[in-house]
Formats: sequence, C-alpha cells, structure tokens
Amino acid sequence: MKIVRSIAALRQELAPFRGTALLGFVPTMGALHAGHGRLLERARAECGVVVASVFVNPLQFDRRDDFEGYPRDLESDAAFCAARGVDFLFAPSGSEMYPAPPATYVDVVRLGDHLCGHYRPGHFRGVATVVVKLFNIVQPDRAYFGEKDRQQLAIVRRIVRDLDFPVQIVAVETVREPDGLALSSRNVRLDAAGRSVAPVLYRALAAAASLIERGETSAEAVRQRAVDILRGQPSVRLEYLEVVDADELQPVQEIAGPVVVAGAIWIGDVRLIDNVAVAPR
Repeated sequence: MKIVRSIAALRQELAPFRGTALLGFVPTMGALHAGHGRLLERARAECGVVVASVFVNPLQFDRRDDFEGYPRDLESDAAFCAARGVDFLFAPSGSEMYPAPPATYVDVVRLGDHLCGHYRPGHFRGVATVVVKLFNIVQPDRAYFGEKDRQQLAIVRRIVRDLDFPVQIVAVETVREPDGLALSSRNVRLDAAGRSVAPVLYRALAAAASLIERGETSAEAVRQRAVDILRGQPSVRLEYLEVVDADELQPVQEIAGPVVVAGAIWIGDVRLIDNVAVAPR
C-alpha cells in the first residue's frame, strides 16, 4: 500500500488505472474500526484498485473542541488499511485540502434539514463539500458508505444524482457489537459506565421497528415507545428520536410505506447516532 499526501500525486498514481480497472473508494476520517473494515473489504472484493482516504474535515464540525478532540492515529489507520488490501491511502493535510478558506460550498437542501442537520448547523454542508472535493480528486467508479450514517448516505446519493457524478454509491450495512451498539469512532470515548448504557439506543430503535412490523401506523406511538425506553436510563440525554420516510428523510405522521427510525443521544460528552430501516406489513 502506498500512502499519498498530495492531490497532484494521487492523481498521478491513479492515472494508469483509469479505464483499465474498477476503482473503489472509501472516504473516512480515520480512527478506523470494524465498521470501516467492512467497507474496505467490500471494496476490495468488488474493485481492481482500492483507494481509502483519512481526513478529519474541519468544515463538518460545529464545535471546535469536537474537531480538536477527534481521535487521530494515522500509523494505526494505515496498518488497518494495508491489512485489508487497500492500494492507496490518501492522507492529505488540512492545508492541502483547503489552501485558503473556501468560498465555494455544496449545500443539499431539504435532506439535511432534519435529524442531525437540525442540531448540527452547517454539518452536512461541510460533508457535502468535502465529498465533492474527494470525488473530483479520486474520480472513483464506486464509493462505499455505511448505513449507520444514513442521512449522510442519502445526501451523498442526492449529490451524485443532481451533479451527475459517474460514481456508483454502495451502501454497506451497519456493523454492531454483540449487544447491538453500532460501531463508531466515538465509542472509544465512552467510559465503562457509558459503554454499558450505550446499547439502549439500539434497543429503543429495535422496539420501535418491532411495533411497526406488528402493524402500528402512528409515528407518534412508535416514537413514544422508543423514547420511553431511553428515558429509563437517567444518564442518557435524548437529542432526537424521529420516524422519517426512507427516501427524503422527512418526518411522517402516518406510516404507510418504508420508514427509518433514527435517533441521537448524549452520554456524558459523547454523542451517539443510530437508525433502523423498516417496512410495515
């Protein structure tokens, strides 16, 4: 595996493969875990050349302390990627990606208005902007994203559709711990007590999904079922718990088709998100 630091160097490295090999791309912010591993393994199985990126994007952080505290260990991440067959690891500096404060942004309206977008102003504008930059730099045939970040996935799909990027977006199922906790780079910041409580989010979402599968059509009843479970844990602070349609991620009142039940909670200073997709009978 070759580690590449500059945009120009990566373009030069990839030039011989364009048109001759299927190029797969896995964008990450590092702090890699088994969830990222599933993305890399899927890309390796399907593509002739695999590129991963590690870049902690400052544009998508609404809090400076969150950006500065985000875990960074490029040596460990590089070893993780190499063990999964990555060919090129793109690890640019902040000044390489943003040599000057950007004056151009990508903003996907509507899809980013609810769920995380409501509580993290500017977050998805930052995500969309860096994804477009990375797609322009790498020019992949396929790009791999996890379903845990379902709102991000929906926004990336919309970018590709609206801006005519010739890239196939491949969604990969959420990877979970045996107790249901979705793998996340933020999990390492949980202390022992927080870690023991954290699976309550998935339990709440699973209970909501079960209610829908049994025929409940009231989104508020479904939401209340999940909220009641979360309120059983005093150390959990609920940010949101919503039932939204599966395509545009807009809140629904009556469940008449496929939906997503999504939630965000705080345990101490650690924010966790998760979601489940479910279709009524």
